[in-house]
This record gives sequence, structure tokens and C-alpha cells, in this order.
Amino acid sequence: MRFPALPLSALALSLAAPALAEDAVPAFDPDAVRAHVTFLADDALDGREAGTRGFDIAANYVASRFMTIGARPMGADGRYFQRVPLRFAALDGTPALTLTTGKTVLRMDTTDKVLIGPSLVEREQRVEAPLVFAGYGFDRPELGYNDYLGVDPRGKIVVVLTGFPKGMNSELGAHLSAEKTVMAMKRGAVGIIAIPTREETARRAWDVRVRMSKDPAAGWIGADGQTFSRAAGIKGTATLNPDAAGVLFAGARQTLDQVLAAADRPGGRPRGFSLQGRGTIERKSSWTDRESRNVVAMLPGSDPAVASEAVVMTAHLDHLGDHTTARDGSADKVANGALDNAAGVATMLEVAEALARGGSRPRRPILFVALTAEEKGLIGSDYLARNPVIKDAAPVAVVNFDMPILTYRFSDVIAFGAENSTLGPMVAAAASKAGIALSPDPLPEEGLFARSDHYRFVQQGIPAVFLMTGFAGEGEAKFRDFLAKHYHQPSDNLSLPIDWQAGAKFAEVNYQIVRTIADAPVRPQWYAGNFFGNEFAPTAAKAARPAK
Repeated sequence: MRFPALPLSALALSLAAPALAEDAVPAFDPDAVRAHVTFLADDALDGREAGTRGFDIAANYVASRFMTIGARPMGADGRYFQRVPLRFAALDGTPALTLTTGKTVLRMDTTDKVLIGPSLVEREQRVEAPLVFAGYGFDRPELGYNDYLGVDPRGKIVVVLTGFPKGMNSELGAHLSAEKTVMAMKRGAVGIIAIPTREETARRAWDVRVRMSKDPAAGWIGADGQTFSRAAGIKGTATLNPDAAGVLFAGARQTLDQVLAAADRPGGRPRGFSLQGRGTIERKSSWTDRESRNVVAMLPGSDPAVASEAVVMTAHLDHLGDHTTARDGSADKVANGALDNAAGVATMLEVAEALARGGSRPRRPILFVALTAEEKGLIGSDYLARNPVIKDAAPVAVVNFDMPILTYRFSDVIAFGAENSTLGPMVAAAASKAGIALSPDPLPEEGLFARSDHYRFVQQGIPAVFLMTGFAGEGEAKFRDFLAKHYHQPSDNLSLPIDWQAGAKFAEVNYQIVRTIADAPVRPQWYAGNFFGNEFAPTAAKAARPAK
């Protein structure tokens, strides 16, 4: 990932808004950030799981803050809530994967070998079909990724590797990885079996995958009463432990070890081929429907000429609830989510207040959103992106606040998504004003670009940016320590050594970004030739990328 170097080019300066020079940048109070996090991460909210009383308490708190700053309610009936109908699916009984080769029948139904989640589309599913291997499962020949070359997946179960090739652009890789099931369905496949690569296994051990698989699946319910799905034609999915997956490749052109070794090389892209035998995936699911809410409010802009161009600020309000098992074996089961994402909501609230109470109102209207069910698969953001609450304005940019690691004084940030559009020079200018540098993605293997709420708006053609606190100085050690010990654990709570001054700085950086976008003379545009602009906004006006 590359960002415009500082000092900025003339183009970057022309895109940055002049309004910040006219108004003093507000001072952000570390204690105000702390106060929000202290409330939202309290045990009394039971981990803020979507669709629970604890989440509703948190939603009411955020709505009260929007009311206090005079932001307009944008939900139904003049309230601050957009109703999001959710469906949760749990396994009913024991699912199984059965592999049949000649007279040999191997049934796998234990989590040490295979993980099969519930279905949100049908309560009972059984799919039996021949098997075919398709590399990473990418089907974009025009981009040079043609993993289905020479194989016919129609009516078959496709075996694919998780992740994406080493060295691939992390944002493109994250997107294509998220689309594997859809690509397989469009090719006519009826099921998918995924096998973690060696890199993916090193990053996420099998026992971690087993623990993560215990949560119910979730989705939002459409007006037809069906769970929204872009891949309903896939009737069975499974993830197979590499230690048990070698049998799939018996008698095939390559062994699993050869495939994994090829994938482990920089740029390695194993090619597809047919497999022997057949696979059967069976599962039954039980469903529970309940409602949750996005909290939505708007600050009107000051310039009627751009009143139809809204800047959207998002932060997910939910976390994992009170059913998480602590890695250290402690009795605490409440996943408070202090940094993930009470801290993101807290800094968003502080930016919203600064924008509402500043000396002059931003030119463009700004929509503030605290989202539900991000932890369930970016569900609240997907629902909002497809069911907008603003009728007389359309989103032109999204700034997402998610899991700032505030245990150190960061001096750089990673701006996911910025380089895809004219948001790039805007973000560079804004971060510079706050004394913060921009750095490339230090964790490309994580595919973070497609793992937070801004991605759902990108899929609707809207340029977006999401900041991650950076790795400069002690940042890498602190960030990796959080991921290893506290991410999605009960220990992500107020006992962490949170530096509230870092929280104030994170709010300041994002304020500068939002204000710059809101006051810019021209709305953000995708760069000509950019994959995401071409993919999701093919008819939108494009900007020339500035010279490097």
C-alpha cells in the first residue's frame, strides 16, 4: 500500500478544505473519552451483544449523546433508531462431512477435524457431489486470477485454500477472499470446503478456530422474511483441519503437502485440478429471530449547494456478550470490548460533539451511526448501506472508527481504503495537521480492509477510510500484545493500561479527516483504474491519480 508522500502535492492541497484554517481545532478531553468507555465497557451491559438488553442500554446511551449535541434523529418515528431484524442460526445436532472414494467411506463429525457452521438459508441441508480443487478460489481472469482454469465446478463441491497469495495487495486480497463463496456459486458449485494455508494456521491455530466457531451465525432478515444472502446457492460449507485434509488429495495430481508448500512461497498460486471421490455435507439448523438497532443521527450542513452529499461516520457498538471463554481459564466470561469497540464509539462521540459545537458548521451534512452486529459479520452496516435513512442526500464518503489500540502514544496510523480515491490526499493532509504520519499496512495477512464496517459501504460504491493505530515506536509490540492476549477476550476491559491521551489524539485525527472531507470543494472520487471504483461504482465520475 502506498500513500502520497509529505510534503503534499499541489493536488493534495487543492483537495484539502480551507475551513480548518478559519476555526481553531477543538481540544479533545482524555477524560471525556474515558467516561464513554467506562460506561460502555461496564459489566452491567453484559458485553453489548447485538439483540440483547445490554446492547439496548448502550444504544440508548449513544442516542442520548446525539440528543445532547442537537443532532437530528434519523430513525423511524422521529427517533434515533433504525430497526435491524436479525436471525441467529445454531446447529441442531451434529453436522458431518463424509468423503467417499471407491469403497472407502470416511465420516468426519468432530471439531478436531472439521468445522461446519449452521445455515441461515435453510433449516436442513444435505449436499452430495464430486470434488474439485480450485486453488485460492479466485475467479477474476481480467485481474490475472483464474483459479478455475481447467476445472469444471458445476454441480460440485469446491475445495479452496483460505486467505490469498503472499505478496498480493492486502485490500484486493481481503476483498477477493471475502467473495470466494459468491464466486464459487456463480461458477455453479453447490458446496465449499476450505483448508487453511500454513500461513493462516500460524496466524490462527485450529483450537482458536474451534473456539470461534461456537458462536451462532447471524444475518439480517429482508421484507420477504428470508435471511439476506448473496450465496444462497451454496448448500454446504466446511473448514477442514489441514491435519485431516490430506485424504482429499489421495490419487490426485498433487498431494496436499505439495499444494500447501506452493502456497507458502511468495506469490505462490496453486492451480486447480480434479479430485477423486465425492463429498457429502450434512447439517441441521435452528433459528432465533430478534431485533437490534443502529443508532442514527444527522448534523445538517451549512452549504445548500452540497446538502445532498453526506459524510458518514460509523463505529460498531456491539461486542461478543457474556458467553466468551477466557484463554487464561479465568471465570470472567463477559467480553466487555473496551477497545473493541467502546473506544471507537467514544472517539466518534467526541468528534460528533466537536463538529456540532464548533465555531462553524461543516459544509456537508454528517450522519453519525453507532452500528449493531458488526461482530456477527458486518450486519448492521450492510443493512444500513442497503436501507439508507437519509432520503434527500446520498453518502459520498465513510469514515469508520473501529478498535483503536490505545495502550500507547501512537505517532502513525494506517488508513485502510484511502489510497483508492481522492480521500488519500485528504487523509494525508488531515493527519499531518494532527502531527500523525501515515504508514503502509503492517498486517496484510489479516485482510483487515474487508473486516470492518466501512467495507459494506465500499460494496455500495462509496469511498471509505478506516484508521488503525500504527506500529511506529512501541506500537508494534503493544498492538501485537493486544491481539495475542486480549482481542475478543474478557480481558479487553478497563483493567488494560489504556492511555486516554491517546484516545483524545485518535479523536483529533479523525476530526481533522471528517472536517476536511465535509468542507472540501469537491466530493471524494474513486481514482480512474482503481479496482474498487471500477467494481462497485463503474458509472461514477473518476479522478486522475496524482503523480507519485
